[in-house]
Amino acid sequence: MKRQAKLRELHEKTEADLIARERELADQLFALRLQKTTGQLEKPSKFRDARRELARVLTVLRQKRAAG
Repeated sequence: MKRQAKLRELHEKTEADLIARERELADQLFALRLQKTTGQLEKPSKFRDARRELARVLTVLRQKRAAG
């Protein structure tokens, strides 16, 4: 249920909002990678969640661009 709600929210956002979210998630992934390499990452699941969320955003963004 959560995933479907997130997808619905992403489809309702504008292209500019999705691009901003993409940048946020890319920055977050970079920070998490740094934490992982230095051994400071407390929850490895955050890394996976951020990657998956970024993939969802990119998918919706590509769908919107393809639709016109």
